[in-house]
Amino acid sequence: MISTRDLSQLPDVDGLRRTLQSMAMLDAILCPEWQYRYYSFNAAWTAGEQMGSMRNGSGDDFFAHFSTAGCWLNGFAHEYPLSLYRDDGTKRVWPGILDTVPDEFASSLREPAFDVENVTFCIWRRHTDRVWQVGPVPFPPDHPDPDGSEYLLSPLDGRPETYRAWASDYYDREVESTAVRHVYHYQPLTAEVVGRLNCDLTLADLANDIAEIGYPGR
Repeated sequence: MISTRDLSQLPDVDGLRRTLQSMAMLDAILCPEWQYRYYSFNAAWTAGEQMGSMRNGSGDDFFAHFSTAGCWLNGFAHEYPLSLYRDDGTKRVWPGILDTVPDEFASSLREPAFDVENVTFCIWRRHTDRVWQVGPVPFPPDHPDPDGSEYLLSPLDGRPETYRAWASDYYDREVESTAVRHVYHYQPLTAEVVGRLNCDLTLADLANDIAEIGYPGR
């Protein structure tokens, strides 16, 4: 499982970008109503920057900011020990989470949309880094996932089977595995693939989503 204690199974920067785009595209097909989707991606967040996100509607989220430096990702799992709403009554970011974020990602820390005051973990990887990085966080003992990172990051392993199992449960429907693999392999979206996933949608219906996500639609 992926967590801040073991990020070795998380794809590299470009691989994570493609994974999040694929997940956002699949969500757009399975759930036309944007407000009910789990995953989203904006390929034109600002000039030269992109943003992938997850919101589960229950107070948990993450934001992945892709820039010329690489990728910076922060997450918030509100019921986990490192949450601001923990039992000790304090409301401050847990020590170490943001303390060593490199200067290259300073703009991410200043971006209001990323809500860095509500964070239980933060990871980053510059294009020049060989592995993902995390700050020196002193975890409380006796909890298998104190910052909620395993809960939020494990679905990002880049495996279509992982998404299909989650989506089948979340959307309470059978999700066609061949179509999911097609999207995860970043193949151009076709009317046939869309129909396998949602027979009520056409490729034309998805034009705006395809453009926003930046997924190859033709």
